[in-house]
Amino acid sequence: MAKKEKQAVHHVQMTDGKRAIIRQLLQEYDIETTEDIQNALKDLLGGTIKEMMEAEMDEHLGYERSERIDRTEQTDYRNGTKSKQVNTSYGAMTIDIPQDRESTFEPKLVKKRQKDISSIDQKIISMYAKGMTTRQISETIQDLYGFETSESFISDVTDKLLPQIEEWQNRPLDEIYPILYIDAIHYSVRDNGVIRKMAAYVILSIKVDGRKDVLTIEVGENESAKYWLSVLNSLKNRGVQDILIICADGLTGIKEAISTAFPQTEYQRCMVHQVRNTLKYVADKDRKSFAADLKRIYHAPNADRAAEIRDEVTAKWAGKYPTAMKSWTKNWDAITPIFKFSPEARTVIYTTNAIESLNSSYRRLNRQRSVFPNSQALLKALYLATMEVSKKWTMTVKNWSRVYGELAIMYDGRLPE
Repeated sequence: MAKKEKQAVHHVQMTDGKRAIIRQLLQEYDIETTEDIQNALKDLLGGTIKEMMEAEMDEHLGYERSERIDRTEQTDYRNGTKSKQVNTSYGAMTIDIPQDRESTFEPKLVKKRQKDISSIDQKIISMYAKGMTTRQISETIQDLYGFETSESFISDVTDKLLPQIEEWQNRPLDEIYPILYIDAIHYSVRDNGVIRKMAAYVILSIKVDGRKDVLTIEVGENESAKYWLSVLNSLKNRGVQDILIICADGLTGIKEAISTAFPQTEYQRCMVHQVRNTLKYVADKDRKSFAADLKRIYHAPNADRAAEIRDEVTAKWAGKYPTAMKSWTKNWDAITPIFKFSPEARTVIYTTNAIESLNSSYRRLNRQRSVFPNSQALLKALYLATMEVSKKWTMTVKNWSRVYGELAIMYDGRLPE
């Protein structure tokens, strides 16, 4: 039914005036193909632009073209036209810009030095957001619109994002965040002519209302306590006063930085990464069984029972994989915070499901671009990918009301009531 209604509305929009225009179009142009229609519309576009700019000139001078004027009283008057090539959605075309004797006419429709009227900037940025390279974008525009855009032009267009990114990275933040996730993805980036792996660190938050928000993206720094302290201090400088839990992998120096910047904040080891880091020591044939044993640890009812299971798993696999379980003992203090929560709260806190969905869009950039030309290009791509994904974040995380209630009790007085 909905489809039929939509079609009915479409037919109503075909007015008598539109039919008359179409009939005139068919009479004026020898139209046989859709390409003929495109060429006709392109021709009409040029004529329409010219007429509208002539009307702008009429308004500027204060008289119409057909009027006779006394040139002793009127010092400024028409002075012919100047040809200018512009890019349009129908391809490149030449238009005639009206000129005046005193050169004071400033067109509004096609501004001086404006060479594109196709909204191509937004198309370029949209393609860039989908991970296309500057060369791929250039080739696509050539195929679709019939005009050339150099790779440097495309870079210039996307560079317009940089002030926007800087503003986003320095925007004020909330005073309190229940949970932050910090994760890293590695990309190949050309740096002074040498291709090297560079990390992009993403800080994703769960806000008090249960919605997700990326607070910042950092590219290229080496991990250290000093680095992470500067990152966390930048969050404080943007208004963050308290964070209940920070969930992250074993990033170098992160634990020390958290204890310095936010002494009350608990550091929770990301269980997804903890399990992955363990299984990398395990042969393929044993991974399923080993993973099932690890699951028993982080699904234990409390920390004491979890420690017992950890020791059982360690003993079971020590003969075949003597080093696989070492990180569980070493990082136990960062694994245990979740054991005071219910299963529903644990799945929000200790896993990075929230950030994994975000990372899937970031990883697409890796599949589409083998190498980024520089770190700035990587940052632009990550920012655009973030903006695209965040449009879908309209719902709160699962079971948030219950999780929030537990957090409010566990961290008494630190969350708004």
